[in-house]
Amino acid sequence: MSKQTYNLAASCWADVKEQTYDVAILPWGAIEPHNYHLPYATDVYESDAVALESARLAWEEGARSVVLPAVPWGVNTGQLDLKLCLNMMPSTQMLILKDMVENLMRHGIKKLIIVNSHGGNIFTPMIRELSVTHPEVFICTIDWWKAFNAEAYFAEPGDHAGELETSVMMHIQPDLVLPIEIAGDGASKTFKTEGLKKRWAWAQREWTSITESTGVGNPKQASAEKGEQFFKDVTKKIAKFIVELSSADLNDMYE
Repeated sequence: MSKQTYNLAASCWADVKEQTYDVAILPWGAIEPHNYHLPYATDVYESDAVALESARLAWEEGARSVVLPAVPWGVNTGQLDLKLCLNMMPSTQMLILKDMVENLMRHGIKKLIIVNSHGGNIFTPMIRELSVTHPEVFICTIDWWKAFNAEAYFAEPGDHAGELETSVMMHIQPDLVLPIEIAGDGASKTFKTEGLKKRWAWAQREWTSITESTGVGNPKQASAEKGEQFFKDVTKKIAKFIVELSSADLNDMYE
């Protein structure tokens, strides 16, 4: 039997039956094109890898967290015309999240971390709603790539399939990354309207109108070494958060 049962998908009943968990971690990705060189499930691989490594590090510090199987479907309403880009509506995500919360409550787990890997997944309104209908459960969300200032690691991090994502995938799933030579340069258009261009106003981008390669951000300077360093630093930081949340008193969360 495994002594580290933080990976639910790989655990057996013999591993889990007598184990107590304080925190559940739910990786959440998306299925969409990532330039010409990265796989459709890039966001799924990333969220899963970050969650599992963070949980492993936290487990070594005594935090009993469990990583649930990753949810692969993300909100891709601005990319419906891209072949086999698979969209899930936010309302559907809410139903899935609600079911997961109720499952966790049934097993005595009242702390949930969503490790999000896709910019189109916005969980804050769902968490607000669930705080009313399920107030006994603490839910938070982490956009893992925001844990550190990416500009300290990458010349041009990029917004989608750029240097950051390509480097991380070169580290965690190198066999799935095609030669960088075939990648587009990630050039993209911006809104003409000033507020939208500066991003103090927001509107959905129509993806095929802003980029030919589906990428936003130049991946050409990506490397596995950069990806490894960023991944290590991010997972250490998230692991520390897991440890702190694991021991936190939900009735005494503020100072």
